Amino acid sequence: MADAEFPPLDILLCAPRGFCAGVVRAIDAVERALSLYGAPVYVRHEIVHNRFVVERLKRKGAIFVEDLSEIPPTAAPVIFSAHGVPKSVPEDAFKRGLFAIDATCPLVTKVHREAEIHHKRAREIVLIGHAGHPEVIGTMGQLPQGAILLVESLADVARLQPRDPENLAYVTQTTLSVDDTAEIVAALKRRYPGIAGPHKEDICYATTNRQEAVKQVAPLVDALIVVGSPNSSNSQRLREVGERAGCKLSRLVLHASDLDWSEFEAVKRLAITAGASAPEILVEEIIDAFGERRRVTVETVSTTDESVFFPLPKALRDDAAA
Repeated sequence: MADAEFPPLDILLCAPRGFCAGVVRAIDAVERALSLYGAPVYVRHEIVHNRFVVERLKRKGAIFVEDLSEIPPTAAPVIFSAHGVPKSVPEDAFKRGLFAIDATCPLVTKVHREAEIHHKRAREIVLIGHAGHPEVIGTMGQLPQGAILLVESLADVARLQPRDPENLAYVTQTTLSVDDTAEIVAALKRRYPGIAGPHKEDICYATTNRQEAVKQVAPLVDALIVVGSPNSSNSQRLREVGERAGCKLSRLVLHASDLDWSEFEAVKRLAITAGASAPEILVEEIIDAFGERRRVTVETVSTTDESVFFPLPKALRDDAAA
């Protein structure tokens, strides 16, 4: 097909997009452990919620488990995922003599510490988050059962029945929709004016920045593609943010092969972003796939620069390894 027969397509590439500092740290932790200790390296839960990343690490020798009971007696490293784990998990690892390495994102650890401080001050804690998400399970598991009340919606706020309404605090999952969370926090503050909150909001910088970029480009395009896995909370929120910001054709896909090409035939301007656990190679794969069908021009729309860096867990740093 001659170039003239390719319909034009303008792609607006959102920046920032893709890997955040916590994801880079977690993936690097697995790769560093494999380099230092060789295969296998055990990882409790997907190190980050991206199937492409997990499969690549499996090929290098990582073994993913959902429970420590799946790990045989071993001297191999056992890494906890970026989402964080309940306190019972490192306790079990210690009892079994496992070489445990915690790759929890430092911003998730911040939420854990906040919850512990509120608990020490005898406050009942409200956690805004999604039931069943590993991060929520990990945060709730920092404290005794019943110390944390989970709310997912405005309706949950209306149904809340705390033991002492005058002595409450709230924390949030780090990967939520900024706008949804603001509504829930506002409802909590209306109902419980004295509720204590974090000194600095819990939703992570990367989640916020990626959502802001999508809000800027969504009204300008006919379609939005969010590159990421279906079980990635921050990726799902990006798709929802795109829809709310005016782009009704917002799709979450992991690979170009997941696209329904018929949906994009009439699209003239397309925005592409990627969740915080999605590697850039998947973005490039999708752009290349459009390039095989359309006459593509790519423009990057940047809303902010990111320079956050988290060092590896201590057990994997050069001085510790030496």
